[in-house]
Amino acid sequence: MTEFSWPEGDGDAANAASPERLYRELASNTFVTLYWRRELFDRTAGRLREQQFAVVEVDASNWTTTDAMHQDIATALDFPDYYGRNLDALNDCLRDVIDGEYGVPADSTGFVLAITHYDHFARACPREAQIVLDILADRSRNAAVFGRRVLCLVHSDDPGITFEPVGAMPVAWNPAEWLDARRQPPPRA
Repeated sequence: MTEFSWPEGDGDAANAASPERLYRELASNTFVTLYWRRELFDRTAGRLREQQFAVVEVDASNWTTTDAMHQDIATALDFPDYYGRNLDALNDCLRDVIDGEYGVPADSTGFVLAITHYDHFARACPREAQIVLDILADRSRNAAVFGRRVLCLVHSDDPGITFEPVGAMPVAWNPAEWLDARRQPPPRA
């Protein structure tokens, strides 16, 4: 695993990283990165802002239900009124945010969802907390295919918190053989 370290100091060296380098450094191992030390989380978010990433921060300390999570994310990302407040709708609306339809400026270098105190939500709603991170990883990977930079920074007050892997991709059949019927031997003559 690549260890990322920010340049020290306040001068030009600290700001020398290009948006592309910053993105590659952070996304080289995962699109969803955990932080325990809040100052490191804030410094990372600040460096991304300096490179014109749209960093949207949400506080999960009051997320004791999925409704609270949906409300805060919908508000922070300016989801439309018809947002369904379920995980499928979250996935759909995040895709729209990444496509520039709403939620972040279209001229930003990239999009970062920075979530603080996520351990509170993970304790209250462990299954949903895992799925949210999986959705974010999947949306980020999909965005990268189209040349868009998307990351998720997750701060936890619990230094021992762990999650299952996120963003797993299945081994899929090629489009020409996607249907089972297309993978059958031809009938014998």
